Amino acid sequence: MKFVADVHLHSHFSRATSKDLTLEHLGKWAQLKGVHVIGTGDIAHPGWLQEMKQKLEPAEEGLFRLKDEFARAVQGQVFPACHAPVRFMLAGEISSIYKKHEKVRKIHNVIFAPSFEAVEKIQAALERIGNIRSDGRPILGLDSRDLLELILTIDPQNYLIPAHIWTPWFALLGSKSGFDSVEECFDDLTPHIFALETGLSSDPPMNWRVSALDRYTLVSNSDAHSPQKLAREANQFETELSYPAIFEALKTGDPAKFLGTVEFFPEEGKYHYDGHRKCEIRWHPQTTLAQQGLCSLCGKPVTVGVMHRVEMLADRPEGEKPPRPQRFQSLIPLPEVLAEVLGVGATSKQAVQRYHDLLSKLGPELAILQDLPLADIERAGGSLLAEGIRRMRSGEVSIAGGYDGEYGVIKLFEAQERASFSAQLHLLAPAVEPAKAEPALAATPAKSMLLKEGVSAFEWKQGDLFSQPEAVSEEQSFEIPTIPQSETILAGLNAQQREAAECTDAPLIIVAGPGTGKTRTLTYRIAYLILEQGVAAKQILAITFTNKAAAEMVSRLTALLGEAVAGRIVIKTFHAFGALILREAGQRLNLAPNFLIGSEEDRQTMLQQSLPDLSKSEQQQALEQISAAKNQLLRPGSPELPVRYGPELSRIYQAYETALRKNQLLDFDDLILRAVELLETFPDVQQSYQARFRWISVDEYQDVNLAQYRLLRLLTGPETNLCVIGDPAQAIYGFRGADRAYFLTFTQDFPGAKTLPLSQNYRSSQLILDASSQVIAKAPERQALELWSEVIDPTRIEVYQAPSEKAEAEYVVHEIEKMVGGLSYFSLDSGRVQSEDSTAGRSFADFAVLYRLGAQSLPLIEAFERSGIPYQTVGQTPFYEHKEVKELLACLWFIHNPDTAFQLESKWPSKLVKQLKPFLSNLKNSADPPAVTGLIESIQQFVRPQRQWDEKGEARIQQLVRFAVPFTTRLADFLESVALQKETDVYDPRADRVTLMTLHASKGLEFPVVFMVGCEENLLPYQMPGKTFDVEEERRLFYVGMTRAKQRLILTHAKTRFLFGQKYQNQPSPFLNDIENTLKEIKQMAARKAAQEKESFQLKLF
Repeated sequence: MKFVADVHLHSHFSRATSKDLTLEHLGKWAQLKGVHVIGTGDIAHPGWLQEMKQKLEPAEEGLFRLKDEFARAVQGQVFPACHAPVRFMLAGEISSIYKKHEKVRKIHNVIFAPSFEAVEKIQAALERIGNIRSDGRPILGLDSRDLLELILTIDPQNYLIPAHIWTPWFALLGSKSGFDSVEECFDDLTPHIFALETGLSSDPPMNWRVSALDRYTLVSNSDAHSPQKLAREANQFETELSYPAIFEALKTGDPAKFLGTVEFFPEEGKYHYDGHRKCEIRWHPQTTLAQQGLCSLCGKPVTVGVMHRVEMLADRPEGEKPPRPQRFQSLIPLPEVLAEVLGVGATSKQAVQRYHDLLSKLGPELAILQDLPLADIERAGGSLLAEGIRRMRSGEVSIAGGYDGEYGVIKLFEAQERASFSAQLHLLAPAVEPAKAEPALAATPAKSMLLKEGVSAFEWKQGDLFSQPEAVSEEQSFEIPTIPQSETILAGLNAQQREAAECTDAPLIIVAGPGTGKTRTLTYRIAYLILEQGVAAKQILAITFTNKAAAEMVSRLTALLGEAVAGRIVIKTFHAFGALILREAGQRLNLAPNFLIGSEEDRQTMLQQSLPDLSKSEQQQALEQISAAKNQLLRPGSPELPVRYGPELSRIYQAYETALRKNQLLDFDDLILRAVELLETFPDVQQSYQARFRWISVDEYQDVNLAQYRLLRLLTGPETNLCVIGDPAQAIYGFRGADRAYFLTFTQDFPGAKTLPLSQNYRSSQLILDASSQVIAKAPERQALELWSEVIDPTRIEVYQAPSEKAEAEYVVHEIEKMVGGLSYFSLDSGRVQSEDSTAGRSFADFAVLYRLGAQSLPLIEAFERSGIPYQTVGQTPFYEHKEVKELLACLWFIHNPDTAFQLESKWPSKLVKQLKPFLSNLKNSADPPAVTGLIESIQQFVRPQRQWDEKGEARIQQLVRFAVPFTTRLADFLESVALQKETDVYDPRADRVTLMTLHASKGLEFPVVFMVGCEENLLPYQMPGKTFDVEEERRLFYVGMTRAKQRLILTHAKTRFLFGQKYQNQPSPFLNDIENTLKEIKQMAARKAAQEKESFQLKLF
C-alpha cells in the first residue's frame, strides 16, 4: 500500500514544544495532514514512555495505534474527508555533545525501536549515562558511534538515522560542530548507517553534489515541535505497512518501495544561507568568502549555512545527478499558501477558518498540495488559490532565503498580482482589507550582500577561509612536552624538574606549587633511578594519598618503563601499603592474613551490637573520635585518650575493638595503626622492610597525619633514600588530623636533606596565578611559591553576585550553556546563546563546579536536572555502597575468609545465610581458582530465585563485574581495592559531563573552566556556629579551588542562601577582597526581560 510517514518529531516533554504534542493530537493532525505513520518522538523520556504504554496498543509488526478510548476523544475534530488509520512508530531524538579528535561535536540522531521492551532497555542504558528525565530530547555526553553500538546491542532491530545532517549546529555534517564524513563520526559501525535525514535547509539535489552520500537513502521529516507542523517534510512509501518493511525499503532504497520525499523549499530553512541574524546580514557563500567570514557590521564570524557547507564538501557540479536519484517534491504548507492568498498571517483566524473549510471539502492537506486537480481546488477555494498551488507545484516561487536561525520567506504572488485577482478575493474574505506583512516575515532581504539566487557553483581555492589547518587550542599549545625517545629519559623536563629528578644522594623535599608537574617529576625521578642509576625496581616504594593518583603513577611508569619493569615497583596508598604489611607479616600480631576490612556501615554495626544503649548520635560521635584517636596512635588504654576525648570513650573504644577482633575485622584506620604497631614491636620486621624498600617516594606530604608520619619514619633506615613532594600552601586536611608541620620540619627530621622548588605552572593563565597568589599571600606564615606561567590570557576573574542560591545555580547553568555554544536550537532561537558563542568549542567535561559543603550541591543539581546538562557529582553514593553490591561483596568476603560470617550475616536474611554458606564453601574449594567475575555471576544465579534486583540494581552489579575484570582470579586484591575506595575515586575524567564536587575533593584535579560557588563569609571560610575554625586552612582551601582553573575562573556568591533549614544573609567572602580589582570583573544578575517578550518568543516557536 502507499502511505506517508513522518517519523522525527517531539512530544510535550521536549523543551520549547507545544503542550498539544500528545498522542491524541498527533493522531488527529496526522489525519488532517494526510500522514499514515508518525513517530512518537522522545522515546528516551520515562514519562513519555509511560504515557505511550497507557495509550497505544500493538498494530502491525513494530507499529502501534491509539487505543479506542483515546482515539475517540479527538476523532470528532477530524473532518470525515480526512478520516484515515494512523500508526505510531517508536522513535526519538538524542542530542550528543562530546569531544572527538580534539574537537567538540554536537550531533542529533533519531533512534527507532520495534517494541516497548526495547525502549525500556534503551532508557535503562541511557539513564546510566546521563539525565533523560528533564528533556524529551536528552543531552548526553555520548559519542554517536557509542550510541549506535548501545542500541544495536539491545536489539538488532533498533536503528539510528542521523538527523538534519547539514544544519550548522547539532548535525553530522554541520559546519559548527559536525564531521566531514559519515565514516569519521561512526567509525567501524558506519555500515549500520543506511539513511540520512536531509533537514529543512537542504533538498536531495543539494545532497547529490556529495558523491559520498550516494549509498544512503535520503529521508525527510518535519522535526515538528507542534502538531500543526507535521508533514512539512515527510517520506512516501509503497510497501507493506510494518516496521520491518519500512526499514527494509530504507536499507535498500528500492524506488518501487521508497517513493521519495516531500520537501520544504530548502531556501525556506532557517540555516540555508550564511549570515548574522543579530546584524540582519544574509549572504551567499561567495560573499562570505569575500568578507573573510566576518560580519561587515560587527566584525564577528557569520554563521555558515547549509548551502555553504554543501559547497565545501561537494565533488559534483550543481545540477549533476547521482546514478540513482530519488524522487522528491517541494511544497509550501497550505496555511502559508492561504496566508499569501488572503494577505493575512498564517495563524490568523481568517486563514485558519479557510484552512479548515478546504480540508472539510477536499480532504487532507498533502492531497490538496500534491495530487488534487486544480479545477477541484478552484471550485472549493477560488482561482487565486488554484493559481498559487499551480505555481508551487511547478516551482514558480520567489524566496528570501533563511539564515542564522531566521526562516526564509516564500512568495507566490507580488502585491499587484493579488490585486488582479480581486474578483476572487471577495469570495474568500469579503470586506477584509489585506493585512500588511509582519516585519519578521518581510520578503525584502535585510541589509544584505546576497548575490543572485541562480548564481552558478564557484571554485573553492586552497588556502581560503575554510581550508585553514585546524587551530591549536590553548591547552595544546602549553602542554608539557613529551619525551623525545632518542634523548635521555629526563630530556622532557624543565630545569627545576630535572634537578629534582637527578637529586638522589640525599633526602629530598620538593616544594611543588599547583600545576607544576608534581606527579610527572616524581614518576620521571623513579624512571631515572631505574634506567640511569641502576636501582632495582622492586626496591622502590611510592606512596600516594588516593587510588586515582596511584593508578595514574602506574600508568605513567608503564609508559616509560614497560609493564614488566613498572609492575615490580610497589605503588600504593598509605592504607593499601599498611594492608600489604599486615597481610605479609601480621601473624606476628596474631592477625590472620585473610582479615576483613570493614566498611563504615560495618563499623556502625559493630558498635551497635556491642553497645546497643548508645543513641545514633552518640555512636556517630564515638566513631569519629575513635578514628581521630587511631590517627594519633592512641589505643583504648592510652593515658592521653580520656584527656582529649573524655573518660567515657575508653570504654566505648575497648568494646568496639573487642568486636573487631572477634570478627577478624580491621577498620580503615587500623591498616596504618596496626602496621606501625607491627614495625615498632618487632625490629626484625622493621629491618626487613627497610632493606626491601631502599628508595621511598611520597606524594602530597603536606597532608600526612601522625600515624602516617610515624609509619614513614619506621620505614626509613640509615640506607633509605626518601623523597617527598607537596605544597604547604595546599594543606587542607587538618580537620582529619593532617599536620603540615611535618612538611615544614622535614629538614630537621632528616639532617642533610635538600629542598628544591617547582615554580613553573603548566596549568593556569598568569592572571589566575596572580590572583590566587594574592589570596595566599595574606597568610601570616606564607609558604606559597612565586608561580609563573607562559600562558598569557587577559581574561579576568569573574566575580558574580546572585540574589539567591537558586539564582546562583541558574547562572552557572546558563554560563555553561553559553560556553558550550548552546544545548539545542532553543538556546540559539531564544537568544540565551548568541550564534558567535557557538565557536567556544568546549565540552561538558571542561567544567567543574566547586563548593565548600556537600549541601550546597542541592540547588545546583536541581538546576542541572532542569537544564538537561550531563553532570557527575563526586560525593554521591558510589555503586559499591548500594545494598545489592554490598550483599554480593559479603559473599565474596566469606569465600575469602570463611572463619567469620559477620558480613554475610549482617547483609542477608538468616534463612538464606544457611543456604549460602555451603554453596560459597564449594565455590572456595573448587579445583581451579575461579575468576572474580565468575564468582559474582555464580552467586547471582544462586540467589536470583529469592532475590530480585531492579534495573538500576542490575546495572550496579554489572559495574561491579567490570571493576573485577582486571583482577582475574585475585579475589583478595579485588576485595581490598573495593574496601579502600575513597570519595575522590568516584570521579571519572573520561565522562563527558560537568563535574560537581567539594573543594576538598577537587585537590589534584584541573579543569579549563572552574566555578567556585558560595564565596561568602561564614561559608568560605566555613565556620560552624559556636565552634572554632582554622581560617588559614580555609584560605588554603580557597587557594586550592582557584588553582584548579586552567583558563577561566568564576567566583560566585549569593545575597541570601537557604542552608540546613535556615536562611542566611552573608557578606561576600573576605578572600575576594584579597584580589586586586584590576584582576576582577564584577557582575550582577541582569534585569529580567519583560514577560510579554518571552510570550511573544514562545508563540514564534510553534
